[in-house]
Amino acid sequence: MKIKWLGHSSFLITAGNGTRIITDPFGDYPGLSYNPIRETSEVVIISHDHGDHKGAKIKGDHKVVTGAGRKEIAGIEIDGLNSYHDTSKGSERGANTVFCVTVDGMRICHMGDLGHDLSESEIAGIGRVDILMIPVGGFYTIDAGTASAICDRIRPRVVFPMHYRTDKCAFPITGVDDFLEGKSDVKKLDTSEVELTSESLPAKTQIVVLKHAQ
Repeated sequence: MKIKWLGHSSFLITAGNGTRIITDPFGDYPGLSYNPIRETSEVVIISHDHGDHKGAKIKGDHKVVTGAGRKEIAGIEIDGLNSYHDTSKGSERGANTVFCVTVDGMRICHMGDLGHDLSESEIAGIGRVDILMIPVGGFYTIDAGTASAICDRIRPRVVFPMHYRTDKCAFPITGVDDFLEGKSDVKKLDTSEVELTSESLPAKTQIVVLKHAQ
């Protein structure tokens, strides 16, 4: 499986059989200057109805997945779990869906714009996670401290931080360094894409910071 960071909260996940999944494909949105997404896919997962997480015109014959529930598309198992974009049960910024996707025997969890800490029952509902994609920038989402606490409780094998300030994102949020502070197993890569197999996953949680593709 290959994982490519397209920028912000958007990743391209390519299964071993070639099936492609794009998460939260940002459109033309104030404060974002990433180049338009040009990748094709069979599945597009959208965590919530905001323009920095949807709006891109994805090429190819694809299915769009939103909301909670269990689905299977193109042989990919997808679980959506209800959550919120804020700490007020959605009254400020609305709902958010946490998606868990099983690809090549690995369970990927993409948290969208999660805006609150998770309860024990929500953690149990997510279940085993091999690869976690989690927002860390704060203000609109959980901040670095809450993201770190969630990682400690879920204990994924690999963490990809997302939704933080970069040279292409001018949102009033923090950069990734706040989340990385004090953590020992961190890999900052000068590439937007990595390849992972179930056999290559680290025994303990490793944080991987990718260079955005745009």
